[in-house]
Amino acid sequence: MVAGFSGPVAGLVQESADGAKLYFDAINAQGGIKGQTIELVTQDDKYQPALAVAGAKALASQGVLALILSRGTGPTEAMLPALKENKLPLIAPATGAASLRDPVQPWVFHLRASYEKEAERAVKHLAGIGVKRINIVQVNDEFGNDAGKGAIKGLDEAKLRALSHLRYDRNKPDLGPTMQAIAKAGIEAVVLIGPAYAVVEGINALRAAGSTAHVATLSNNASSDFVKQLGENARGTIVTQLFPYERSTANPLVREALGLAKAAGRAELTPAQLEGFAAAKLVVETLKRTNGKEITREGFTKALETARVDLGGLQVHYGEKDHNGLEFTDVSIVGPDGKFWR
Repeated sequence: MVAGFSGPVAGLVQESADGAKLYFDAINAQGGIKGQTIELVTQDDKYQPALAVAGAKALASQGVLALILSRGTGPTEAMLPALKENKLPLIAPATGAASLRDPVQPWVFHLRASYEKEAERAVKHLAGIGVKRINIVQVNDEFGNDAGKGAIKGLDEAKLRALSHLRYDRNKPDLGPTMQAIAKAGIEAVVLIGPAYAVVEGINALRAAGSTAHVATLSNNASSDFVKQLGENARGTIVTQLFPYERSTANPLVREALGLAKAAGRAELTPAQLEGFAAAKLVVETLKRTNGKEITREGFTKALETARVDLGGLQVHYGEKDHNGLEFTDVSIVGPDGKFWR
């Protein structure tokens, strides 16, 4: 059995793939599922929709059972016709876009919560620690717009208003002047929504301008690579998380993942690796529920759509009109050691 992984094979995405492989390797060591082992085939789409489509078609022609962990809204949306044409399910795409959730996309099965839920959680955290002067700075695309709506919702529920809501171009962030203005205005916190390179640029510019404002960003930046890029400016950055704390052995999913990681010679996990691990476990639990000895895409999809799976303290269930997966959200803060603390 083959699972296809589609995404730029670097940084956060590589960590997700590593987490998935950790679980698949453990299952294969036990003999696989129904006498078959699971192979993870990776495809680098360089975050380009055209390459994502070509990759999905290529993987489909190779006989993969399903795709997992595609990266980004644009590439994932572009793959939808190929998924339909090949009856190829996509599990746990690394996107929380509303456009992929409503209406329900029949071949897409989400695992993580939406961008709106993430941003709403970030704002609630800031309000909960007494912050009132909050600014929203978002990338001007679908991802940014979805998250921006969530941030506004969080502010509304806290009976607060954004002092300003600014947008920037994904390809040319140029956040220096924006952050200088924010520093001069005495903003207490910035909800900074965007890709890692833009958020890194924004945080560095904010600190260079002398501001000590809180900065909150989303889980697309929950990687060790993001922290390394920020260097000394990483400390104190608030990053939303969509899975339990990766060092909390009180959680069954984390305890299992850490146990396998240590057995494989790894001392710890990252949030992205835990997400990949959870996605792989969802695949395996669904495979166990398929009928018959021969596992087909149709049978796998049917089993997935009627599944109720306990991933280890996280309950996932889908239906014909609900492919949303989890609603779990949390926040972490980058500590002085460069790790995500909760």
